[in-house]
Amino acid sequence: MAQEQKQTTPKAPEGKPKASEAINIVRIAGKDINGKYNIVAALRHIKGISHSLANAIALLAEKNFGIAQTTTIGSLDEEKVEKLESVIKEPGKFGVPTYLLNRREDTDTGANAHMVGTDLIVKTKQDMDSSIKLQSWIGFRRQYGQKVRGQHTRSTGRTGETVGVTKKRIQEEAKKTRTPGGGPGAPGAKPAEGGAAAAPAAAGGTGAPAQAAAAAPAKPEKGEKAEK
Repeated sequence: MAQEQKQTTPKAPEGKPKASEAINIVRIAGKDINGKYNIVAALRHIKGISHSLANAIALLAEKNFGIAQTTTIGSLDEEKVEKLESVIKEPGKFGVPTYLLNRREDTDTGANAHMVGTDLIVKTKQDMDSSIKLQSWIGFRRQYGQKVRGQHTRSTGRTGETVGVTKKRIQEEAKKTRTPGGGPGAPGAKPAEGGAAAAPAAAGGTGAPAQAAAAAPAKPEKGEKAEK
């Protein structure tokens, strides 16, 4: 009888758990992240971590804790997740360059730190309130809802009442206050028919031009000498 061949199932690598063991949602630094992302892509979902900082943290995690950058975040156990969070909370302690931190030379402590998640939101709000309380120029602009970084506000960033609407309303109110049927100089008076203004200097008419013509001396006719 032919010996039956035993079917052996291939063993999964030790570093990577099975697909059934992977976690769908992982919570890191107060943020729920989909477990299908790798280390760099997962870190970028956290508020306060840029692309450059995510790459730096992934390199340090691989160097110090043996977590490969291509590892999905859902395949990490709790111990490795805690180690990754320790790098996120204190990146400068593990060798991250200072220029990648978002809280350099803090005004209160003078130390270099990095804020992520809710801590970053709260600290930013405190900085804004502090500038308003000090009545600095930035605080003055923030208090009135204006831009604070030197942007132009002629076309964008306008606040307050719209000028065009106000002008139209003023013109409508001025029309209502006008008196109907005034003289030639009264507001709202219509011009004379015929296109031109009334001609008071016409024959038999009265007016300033006719009075000026009557007061002027008559010109002597030809052949007669002007009286001295």
